Amino acid sequence: MVELEAVRKVRLAIVVSEFNYDVTELMLRKAISHAEFLGAEVRYVFKVPGVFDAPYAVAELVRRDDVDAVAVIGAVIKGETKHDELVAHQAARKMLDLGVEHGKPVTLGVIGPGATRMQAQARIEEYARRAVEAAVKMARRLSKFRSVKFEGNTVFIE
Repeated sequence: MVELEAVRKVRLAIVVSEFNYDVTELMLRKAISHAEFLGAEVRYVFKVPGVFDAPYAVAELVRRDDVDAVAVIGAVIKGETKHDELVAHQAARKMLDLGVEHGKPVTLGVIGPGATRMQAQARIEEYARRAVEAAVKMARRLSKFRSVKFEGNTVFIE
């Protein structure tokens, strides 16, 4: 049974911020491409106005039976105030809480806070890929863990 669970495609949702579109649209393309490379199925792409709005989409997606994990991508660019810190910290905390509460990985591919536009552009591929890869790995490992039983020997979930 463990092997069959591992073979099933991870059903992934991607939440992407429209704010800083020049960065996030490229991130979305990289995320979808990497999900396909990893053998995951992107079931939903949910666009939100900004990173701060992402938890609303995440809350809906983690409740769905046809979603195994959610990758959140976006860019919070530093401005003249510390608003970027407020946005990124609050959104990240809520998204983590939603994932834990519903037992589904919610991964963070959000560039920032504190990033300049140039720094964000340099991190487009890395952050998109990492968010998708973490979501797929965690979904597979949680599925495997939920199907094994301890029988006296250490069980490695990899």
